[in-house]
This record gives sequence, C-alpha cells and structure tokens, in this order.
Amino acid sequence: MESFGGPTMGSTYSIKYARTQGLPAPKEVQVEVEKILADVDRQMSTYRSDSDIERFNDLPADRCQTMPAPILELVRVGEQLSQQSEGSYDITVEPLMNLWGFGPQAREEKVPSAEALANAMQRVGHAHLHIDGNQLCKDAAVEVDFNSIAAGYTVDTIAARLEGLGIHNYLAEATGELKAAGKKLDGSPWKIALEEPRDDQQVAERIINVDGYGVSTSGDYRNYFEQNGHRYSHTFDARTGAPITHNLASVTVINPSTLMADGLSTLLLILGPERGWDYAQKHNIGAFFVIRADTGFVTRTNQAFERLSGGKTE
Repeated sequence: MESFGGPTMGSTYSIKYARTQGLPAPKEVQVEVEKILADVDRQMSTYRSDSDIERFNDLPADRCQTMPAPILELVRVGEQLSQQSEGSYDITVEPLMNLWGFGPQAREEKVPSAEALANAMQRVGHAHLHIDGNQLCKDAAVEVDFNSIAAGYTVDTIAARLEGLGIHNYLAEATGELKAAGKKLDGSPWKIALEEPRDDQQVAERIINVDGYGVSTSGDYRNYFEQNGHRYSHTFDARTGAPITHNLASVTVINPSTLMADGLSTLLLILGPERGWDYAQKHNIGAFFVIRADTGFVTRTNQAFERLSGGKTE
C-alpha cells in the first residue's frame, strides 16, 4: 500500500492506493495530485488575494470577470443547491461570515447589529450572479465562497486523475472529504470511521465500507462561539442571515459525486433535523444524521445511506 499527503486549503490531504505492477511510483502520483491542489488554490481560495475568486469578490457591482471552467461549474452547482433549498444554502454568504466573525476578513466573533446585518444581506443571494459565456458577472457587490463545495470538487478531480493513471484501488481525501474505490491490497474494503461530534475528543461513531462513492461530513461542533448563553455556528442560513440554531450537530452524505456529497451535507445541515431529513428522503440522498439530545447525541440513518455504505458493519 502506497500513501502520501501534505498541507492543503488550510488543512491536509492524503492519498492511499494499492500499487501493483505497472502503476506509477508515489512521487509521480504526488506531483500530479499537487498540481490539482495548486490549481484549486489559485482559482478558489478565499485566503489569498490573488486567487481568481477573490479578484472577482473585490469587484464592485455590475462587473464581469473571465473565469476558468471549474469556477463556472461550481457556481452552477451552487445555484442548483440554492434553488433546491429555497435559498437557505447559498455560496454568496461570505459577507455574513465576515460580519459574524467566521470569514477570511473577520475581526471578532460577535452578534452583529440589526443594521449591519441588513446591510450585509443586500450583498447576499445567488440571484445577483450570472454567467455570460466564460464570464462570471454580478449585479450587486456579492462575494462568492466555495468552502462548502471546493474540497468535494478537488477530491473528484484527484480521483479522476488517479483513474487516468491506471489506479483503480484508492482512497483520496482532502480536508476531510473523501472518495474511495476498489479494494485494499489484501482484498478488504476501504473502511471509513464517522465520528461522534464531541467538543472534548474524537470518538468513532460508525464504520462504513466505501467503494466508488464520495463521503462528506458537515458539522457545527468545531467552529462556533457562544455569547449570552447562545451558541452560534459557522453554518449560515442565507434566508435569515444568521447561523443555524437547531439541534442537528452533523450530517454525513454518501454520493457517487464527492462534490455533491460536500454540497448536500451542508445543505442538509442548514435545513436541520426535520426539514433536512425530509429533503434527504424525498431526493433519495444517503444521509447519516447526528442530533443533539439532552442525554448526548442520537443518530439517524436512512435506507439510501445503508445501501450505499454496504450496510451496518459495526
């Protein structure tokens, strides 16, 4: 079994694959993977001022900018998810994240004034974006944030490159989003541990088998602040301009597309334990919910998730 990894997107990535005769050496594969990571960073990072998306974000209203195809693809996915969630999910929430203290230009974590919130909301909404040929345009001073889908896109792109190199048995992971295909060298399936969200430690909650699917978990249990006894998550409902306040702690989605798993796990987390569950059932999305309860956490999983993850293994 070959493996390598390193830093990416403010976190890490890791690749494991079963190397058989004729397959490239890990160093060659790593060069190919890190080219993809560098492209994503240069195009989509909100933490570097020279990225394509940050140059677009700096533009005033009624401007357009030529964009690489991957950015236009993610804008279209963002629009689809926004429409499907009736506007709760939105890739233009960066002004809200900065205002509440979670974004790249954030200063302090605090509850904003009603006036400041109303001003920020004027710059939020997917309807302010449109694509014209290979240009992305805005009719308000919106700022795009791909953090809910960029890692999933990256994993899918890496997986496609591995397949192109003849590697069909692999586990590719970036910032916690992952895709696995085939088997390990010993013929056993790739096993993924889903953790129970605890603030004090990581505890494996459930082990699943993955073959040919992307897996993404979105949760509010690592990035939040508390003020006057209220807990404020870094996950926003774009319709209200405020962090989610319900008791859904995390959602894991399994999907053939890691990009869609990434976006859908965020969408379901925003919708919450009831609306999110109903949405997953209606659209046949494999989902694993972890819900806060008085006694700790309770989990809920649907048939689509059980089918795609090979049934309960623990």
